[in-house]
Amino acid sequence: MSPQRASAPASARGAAVARGIGIGLVNTLLRPRVLGTWRMPSSGPLILAGNHTHNVDGPILVGTSPRPVHFLVKKEAFAGPLDPFLRAIGQIEVDRSGPDRTAIGSALEVLEGGGVLGIFPEGTRGAGDFAELRAGLAYFAVRSGAPVLPVAVLGSGRPGRAVPSLPPLRARIDVVFGEPFAAGDGSGRRTRTALDAATVRIQEHLAAHLADARRATGR
Repeated sequence: MSPQRASAPASARGAAVARGIGIGLVNTLLRPRVLGTWRMPSSGPLILAGNHTHNVDGPILVGTSPRPVHFLVKKEAFAGPLDPFLRAIGQIEVDRSGPDRTAIGSALEVLEGGGVLGIFPEGTRGAGDFAELRAGLAYFAVRSGAPVLPVAVLGSGRPGRAVPSLPPLRARIDVVFGEPFAAGDGSGRRTRTALDAATVRIQEHLAAHLADARRATGR
């Protein structure tokens, strides 16, 4: 087993800088249409759960979210000059090969501090339909008590491509924020049964929001 890396608090100031960079990039390179931002609580801990079809989904959400976001980012992205950059802008490295106690601790610190934690609950790029969810989102939601806010990014990936290409310059991307909801059952239990039930509850909410977003945007 590899040794756990040292934990470092995710920088709130860095996440605010990331949001500024994201706003500039997204509005320069794409034509985002953002719906439902008023649904995001203006303060307090929050988990932003997005679908994932392309690597640009993370920067798009960072640049369109009304609040700075600390995303859990796969450790493979922390290479070369991107490593210090991602850490400086408040993003959290996570090893997806097994339970990553350092990443878990950093993510919970974000929520305990009243910040926004960003997660792609499908774990990796795929169809972006929330058909398969990892249990990590349920754990963070139940453990912290933070509400989950679903968000759908539509138009960033092209179905049927093994290696999705970047969206064309000035392409229309739709970002639709949903209603926040509680993932737990109110008991505060963190048993396997409670986490499994929370995962099912989350999947139902996210899938319903994605269907609503597609109807609203015609995607």
